[in-house]
Amino acid sequence: MTGTWSGTAPLLEVEDLVVSFRGENGHEPAVRGISLQLDERQVLGIVGESGAGKSVTSLAVMGLLPRSAQVTGSVRFRGRELLGSSEKDMQEIRGQDIAMVFQDPMTSLNPVYTVGWQLVEALRAHQDLSKDAAEKRAVDLLETVGIPNAAARVNSYPHELSGGMRQRVVIAIAMANDPDVILADEPTTALDVTVQAQVLESLRAARERTRAAMILVTHDLGVIAGLADQVIVMYAGRAVEVGSVEDIFYRPRMPYTVGLLGALPRLDSDEREKLRPIPGSPPSLAGMPPGCPFLPRCPLATEICGREEPPLVAVEGPDHRAACH
Repeated sequence: MTGTWSGTAPLLEVEDLVVSFRGENGHEPAVRGISLQLDERQVLGIVGESGAGKSVTSLAVMGLLPRSAQVTGSVRFRGRELLGSSEKDMQEIRGQDIAMVFQDPMTSLNPVYTVGWQLVEALRAHQDLSKDAAEKRAVDLLETVGIPNAAARVNSYPHELSGGMRQRVVIAIAMANDPDVILADEPTTALDVTVQAQVLESLRAARERTRAAMILVTHDLGVIAGLADQVIVMYAGRAVEVGSVEDIFYRPRMPYTVGLLGALPRLDSDEREKLRPIPGSPPSLAGMPPGCPFLPRCPLATEICGREEPPLVAVEGPDHRAACH
């Protein structure tokens, strides 16, 4: 179903997205009412610990959740509702309009084909290109994401490349058809710091080349510091703080956000100063007790925190919101 879209409306809009999976005691929640807006050329960072619901949110946007998932709410791209779309319609959108970079490049790359062949296939799936033109474009894409000696590397198989180079190939495939949105789900996990920087630079190059908006999902606030415009901090399946990068890094209002920042290494800190991890673990979303899910780990909890889960409300202007009593 196609809706009308104006250039002033959000490019991608998610409203009250709720996702649950069938468990031992019926459907158990994974995402609890997340809403977000992404404008053209904007970078939105989604941050939180494992189990916060970040990846499930991105998979729901792409229509890649298993059939056992129960999904309600709304996901609109250029005014078009994606939830409930047929697989055929979603295949047309994936790669051409919305592209995804997964956490593990080996789940995206086929081990029996060269990376050049896979790039050519991605190009010709959505564009009327000759094989020669697609092969030339494949080399160009590998050069854009910083693959050295790209003309030779197109003939390499995934196992012949390092983890960082494989991830850059996946980014090249994502940008192949000039999508409007690139969704990067934990693209730097399991990579060392130097390679992380190279992959983030490749994402930056992909954005500049395609002029795409981006959703960057990560557990590391440091990853989004130099890339994101807006940030959503997720905990226990919902957004607990939303704001600009400056709001989140310099004016955090949710104790969980403060805890994430405190666990980051700082260049200006004393070398003997220890990092401050957040004590405890995130809660299971199955059968959560009433009150704030962060209560057992929060140093600022009061009596009301055990009775009522705080709503996400404006704290410093309408664009900075936090869920904390």
